[in-house]
Amino acid sequence: MGVLRFFRSSLESGDSLRLPGAEKVRMVRRELCYNVSWTGEAPPTSGQADAIRWLFSCPFDPQSVSDCSLLAPEPSDLLVEVGPRLNFSTASSTNAVSICRSIGLTCIDRIECSRRYLLKFHKDPEESEKQKLTASLYDRMTECLYPEPITSFQISVRPEKVYEVDVMGQGRAALETANKELGLAFDSWDLDYYTSLFRRVGRNPSSVECFDLAQSNSEHSRHWFFKGRLLVDGEEKSHSLFDLIMKTQESSNQNNVIKFCDNSSAIQGKEVTSLIPTDPSCPGPYMQTSSTRHLIFTAETHNFPTGVAPFSGATTGTGGRIRDVQSTGKGAHVIAGTAGYCFGNLHIPGYPLPWEDASYQYPVQFARPLEVAIEASNGASDYGNKFGEPVLTGEEEVTRGWLEVSLFFYQI
Repeated sequence: MGVLRFFRSSLESGDSLRLPGAEKVRMVRRELCYNVSWTGEAPPTSGQADAIRWLFSCPFDPQSVSDCSLLAPEPSDLLVEVGPRLNFSTASSTNAVSICRSIGLTCIDRIECSRRYLLKFHKDPEESEKQKLTASLYDRMTECLYPEPITSFQISVRPEKVYEVDVMGQGRAALETANKELGLAFDSWDLDYYTSLFRRVGRNPSSVECFDLAQSNSEHSRHWFFKGRLLVDGEEKSHSLFDLIMKTQESSNQNNVIKFCDNSSAIQGKEVTSLIPTDPSCPGPYMQTSSTRHLIFTAETHNFPTGVAPFSGATTGTGGRIRDVQSTGKGAHVIAGTAGYCFGNLHIPGYPLPWEDASYQYPVQFARPLEVAIEASNGASDYGNKFGEPVLTGEEEVTRGWLEVSLFFYQI
């Protein structure tokens, strides 16, 4: 049938305090819009519509959801709607659709939540100022503007066709062209190696294979730099950087149970008494059991993703760390995490500090330090809370002139 829209109001937002040009913003009102893809031939019955409203409503205010928008813009106001990009279904949508089907709403196949902002001004802003305000309200990597209400989740964009890179015919030159077009970041050694490899096996690589090689053989995945030969002033050292790190174990406490061979490290624990279900496959009583529980410690950095998309970058950093713990040994349990941040001057509106340079132009491809301070912290806590892992403590450092974002997670 199409997309149904349900609206839920929010309290007047303090987001204006963090917006560029906040001094011209008198008030920000906000509401959530739930865009529901309804596949039934007929509109939902009154009972089905009530069930949908109940799902989206606040437990303490069951009447908080409406079929009509609660924002009434005046000619001088700016109304902005932003939400997830439509070319992929979000994890929240997958969970919401699963809940709907479990209560009999089988005609729903996607639910995406957008945010609608109504900005009221002390005086009319310039068009360039409106664009700057609008750009600060959403994450360009995972979200987009909705200029008009969504009427369908169908998009006209189609995936690029897979093609062969003609290494057999053109040699390294073909791979160099693919390197530029696909943004593979192959260096000269990579180009020589992969040209030789595919000529040896006697076939051309596809564009998908080239892209996969760029990811799976990157420094992030393979640690070429840390595991490679180390030359200092032309002299080759007997140990790589990774070897030097591992050698510290020779003079430290020999209480390691796992070191440098799994997703996390572990030190010798103690015997503890735990409650475990008698049969994990079904409801039933618990029983006491004694076992030796080792203490696991893992760390994760997620600098660049957090610098570009603070909330999403921090959530995936937390998720990677939780994954590492749960896949250690035969399986492990998360307890708690901490987070550390380092970023540049915050430039808090209305709170200038003497060492901050207001004329400094921060690179447009990165989120501003104040946005990182707020949204990265929110993201790290949000993802951990969903897995029962609280962020107990942390640290942050504001460094004058710092450009890149540093985000470091620790977990027990």
